[in-house]
Amino acid sequence: MAPTTLLLLCCCLLAFPLPGSLAVEDFVGGYGINYGRIANNLPSPDKVVELLRKSKIRNVKIYDSDHSVLDAFKGSGLNLVIAIPNGLVKDMAANESKSMDWLNQNVKPYLPETRIIGITVGNEVLGGQDQSLYQPLVDAVKNVYNGLKRLHLEKQIEIFTPHSEAVFATSYPPSACVFKEELMPYMKPLLDLFATTHSSFYVNAYPFLAYTYDPEHIDINYALFKPNNGIVDPNNSLHYDNMFDAQIDAAYAALHAAGYDDMEVRVAETGWASSGDQSEAGASSENARTYNFNLRKRLFLRKGTPLKPNRPVKAYIFALFNENGKPGAGSEKHYGLFLPDGRISYDIGVSGLLPSSASSSMLSKKKIRAGGWILHYLATVLLSIFIFWP
Repeated sequence: MAPTTLLLLCCCLLAFPLPGSLAVEDFVGGYGINYGRIANNLPSPDKVVELLRKSKIRNVKIYDSDHSVLDAFKGSGLNLVIAIPNGLVKDMAANESKSMDWLNQNVKPYLPETRIIGITVGNEVLGGQDQSLYQPLVDAVKNVYNGLKRLHLEKQIEIFTPHSEAVFATSYPPSACVFKEELMPYMKPLLDLFATTHSSFYVNAYPFLAYTYDPEHIDINYALFKPNNGIVDPNNSLHYDNMFDAQIDAAYAALHAAGYDDMEVRVAETGWASSGDQSEAGASSENARTYNFNLRKRLFLRKGTPLKPNRPVKAYIFALFNENGKPGAGSEKHYGLFLPDGRISYDIGVSGLLPSSASSSMLSKKKIRAGGWILHYLATVLLSIFIFWP
């Protein structure tokens, strides 16, 4: 092999990062998970960290700032987003000192050992039934951000608030999506702040819920990433073969209409229930496995959407465990990828703490990673030979 060709080959091999060896980021890869704890049968937080590391899930979002969880995540290397729940929004909005107290109790003492990379303020507030939280949400976000600035953490920790589909006046076709006019007095100051801080717009996107509302007119294959004819947006001729991408691009369209073209859309929650009430069409273990398997495969491809093909999608899956204490529809208790003992609920290619009867059809990431190290080792040896070529 000619020296010049050898050098080119080695440089190409060493230029591509290995699976699992990404540089430190706020969100590693495209896949994260929501760790909810409204249940009385869940493993301890330290066991949860063990489970997350074994299943190679690096990005985790919780719904509070429980200190037992923050302690368990110390030294784990996992990215953690913590939360100010809706019940504390008015307190955080009252004055900046309340926000500083919260940050000094729940953030500052844990850094840097616990990798807190984000704080959510409220969840699905705008468009929700409690309109008394709308203005306090805006004030709370500003106060928490100002507190982060005082602690010199504003560039280290992202602040955001996840939205439901209820903030949109329409979402079909995706290009026609706009924010509800009555929410703009609250949405605009939030978007202005997020544009300044380079934060993302987070949406909770659930094809499952859309399907349960209208199973007669929505093709379940379109919702599950299975082969289907898809839809064509009549306004821009973009073709969508799954509802997940359409929901994300609808959010991008709403941001465009509001004047925020550069803001990234990320998914704060998405998932599929494995069981539910009789009225909840599509809630089954098979559909949940299909959705989560195909979603995981789609996110690992690091590809964008039809509207934003060069912007890889990032999403937090809902949820880590079934939560037997959650109120509401029966499906609320059945989104978990794992059982309380650490076994997988159904096979989507991740590993649990205990063996499961479900067999994985996916090539293990360990074998892929091992192959990657061999490739880089050979490239390094070849490069050394070239350097000392007589």
